[in-house]
Parts: sequence; structure tokens; C-alpha cells
Amino acid sequence: MSLRAGRLAATIGLLCSAGLGHAQDANLGRNLAASCANCHGTNGHARGDMHSLAGVDAERLSALLAGYKSGTQTGTIMQQIAKGYTDEQIRLIAAYFAAQPARK
Repeated sequence: MSLRAGRLAATIGLLCSAGLGHAQDANLGRNLAASCANCHGTNGHARGDMHSLAGVDAERLSALLAGYKSGTQTGTIMQQIAKGYTDEQIRLIAAYFAAQPARK
């Protein structure tokens, strides 16, 4: 790989990691939310004692995630997980779960 091609690849990688490369990805919220499935179930339908996220208001979920990110909401591994997301990614994750039908 030439030096120029390497720089171009690095620039594209940087833009993608900054979220700029995902601007047109209609599935980004779903893709980000996939990491939540381990604890909160596929599409936010949790089993057992874990909280289901499907159908929960997006503003409420955003506020909870922002609280975990800032450290005002404590007590779980969510503090570390939420710190890895930008505010825009949190908004996308919350919107995805809010759009999922809640189980009855």
C-alpha cells in the first residue's frame, strides 16, 4: 500500500470512528443496540429479572443512558458501557428500542 493510500484509509477510518461515516446508515441504531442483546434480549425483549427496553420512551432511555455515562446513575456495568457511546449514538439506540413493540 502506498503512503497516499495508507493516509486515505486512515482518514476514512477516522471519519467512520467519529460517526461521520455512518450518516447514511439507516440501521445504525439497530446495529449499536445489538450489543445490548446480551443482557436486555433480542430487540429489547429481556428474559428473567433483566429490564426490557422494547417500547420504552426514547427520551426516558436517553436520559437513563446519559445518567450512566455521566455517573449520576450508578450500580451496574452500564456506567462503563454508556461511556463508550456518543450522545448521538445514545439517541439512536434509544430511538431503536422505543420503536420496538413491547411484549404483552
